[in-house]
Amino acid sequence: MSKFGVLPPWLVLDPLLRGWLLEDIGRGDRTTNSLLVEDTTLGTAQWVAKASGIIAGLPVAARVFQLLNEKMSFAAVVADGARCEPGQVIAEIHGSLDALLMGERVALNLAMRLSGIATLTHIYVEQIADLPAQLVDTRKTTPGLRLLEKYATAVGGATNHRMGLDDAVMIKDNHIVAAGGIAAAITQIRSQIPYPLTIEVETESLEQVQAALQHKVDIIMLDNMPLEMMREAVQLIRQQDSRVKIEASGNVTLETIRAVAETGVDYISSSAPITQSKWLDLSMRMGEKDI
Repeated sequence: MSKFGVLPPWLVLDPLLRGWLLEDIGRGDRTTNSLLVEDTTLGTAQWVAKASGIIAGLPVAARVFQLLNEKMSFAAVVADGARCEPGQVIAEIHGSLDALLMGERVALNLAMRLSGIATLTHIYVEQIADLPAQLVDTRKTTPGLRLLEKYATAVGGATNHRMGLDDAVMIKDNHIVAAGGIAAAITQIRSQIPYPLTIEVETESLEQVQAALQHKVDIIMLDNMPLEMMREAVQLIRQQDSRVKIEASGNVTLETIRAVAETGVDYISSSAPITQSKWLDLSMRMGEKDI
């Protein structure tokens, strides 16, 4: 497993994987079930990369096959987080041919999706690798896939932002409007949340930054600010409260991420590594069946 990403336990992931297998298999694999008797014929397959990129999701793919047949052997040739090149074998699988064929699509789909995210994340991270700022992901994820998509960004070198609404408090523009201002929002929320949840406030102006500082929030997000205003905001925050972490967000691209990092922020959040990534092309090649 990658040193960057940590998967949730199978207790959490198995229901998701079972659901995706059920979606694909339905009432039974008409093709495979017509050709093979369950768990009677063994064979081998290789997974081969058809494009260059960063691999992610092989432990998940292995689990897909093992849910179909616990005797399946899935040996990763490269680890999650490693780069692959076209034609490279990335995994070898041995076991029941029926499980190999029934699990192929779900396992490949997940690995291709996660590897695509890890690949684009890595490209973003490389743009600021020599600067202190860290890339963080967002909650703009595919419903049902958040745990795995955020795992993939971590494999690519990013830091996970909150997993869900219960992880931390983030007071966004609409919350501020609903509460009647930053001060009112912070005061009311702080009186109700449990320790040690952090409070982050989204700001769009220097006046809002000052209000967030006055009410001792933990993180200040600079949202869609011009670079010059962002630099002023960073300086203001550093002068008044050095413990406050600073996050930049809003329309971050490969072309702009370095300039944003150079303003001195601690974190840069972007949905792009997930929402704009392409699947990394992988394929499964069957070998000879065991005699």
